[in-house]
Amino acid sequence: MSRGEPRVMRAGLGPKSRATQTGSAMEATGTNNNSTAQNWAEKKIFTTGEAAEICKVSQQTIIRCFDSGRLGGFRVPGSKFRRIPRAELIKFMKANDIPTDVLEGGGKRVLVVDDDPQILEMFKDLLERAGGLTVKTCSTGYDAGMLTESFRPHLIILDFMLPDINGDLVCRRLREREDTKDTKVLFISGVVAEDEIERLRQAGADGFLRKPFDINQLMAQVRQLLEVG
Repeated sequence: MSRGEPRVMRAGLGPKSRATQTGSAMEATGTNNNSTAQNWAEKKIFTTGEAAEICKVSQQTIIRCFDSGRLGGFRVPGSKFRRIPRAELIKFMKANDIPTDVLEGGGKRVLVVDDDPQILEMFKDLLERAGGLTVKTCSTGYDAGMLTESFRPHLIILDFMLPDINGDLVCRRLREREDTKDTKVLFISGVVAEDEIERLRQAGADGFLRKPFDINQLMAQVRQLLEVG
């Protein structure tokens, strides 16, 4: 067994086989022949067939892991069909050394949160011109939470003082969740004291810039946090 194969395969559960691909042996999957083209980055609930495709193991492997409690999820009411929430699938993949890149979609995604429309417009223009980034913006902590669910950003550029919530609370909530705890957070604000900056770091901030900021310094931070050239 090669070093790169996931632990679920090392445990004797095996890769895909012809026997487990027959229609009579498979649980209903909710997928079709175009499933490989699906936007996994936006999907929240997965069938066992989809999880198997993503993890590159057999569907029976996923079912056995589900039934043994190694993979969390729930059954559809009134049926035997199993469903796996995104956070549980990511947790399972990380525990078994399975790369999660396929769930991230193409390119890097950045969410900018600020209550100043001009700041949002400036960020969107600047980041999109840099190339290779998909950018979305919003102006409240509530909207940031909704977009984090659907957009799945790799990086959130966050104003500390939002109309409905302080940025440190947004950051703490991200760190508390399995599916968002690794999201990078860069704070930008012009009215934050040194003790507040320390509070942001304790909340899990990955970086901080004061307004007004140097554009070159901003882009250097963005590239570093996204690990792009």
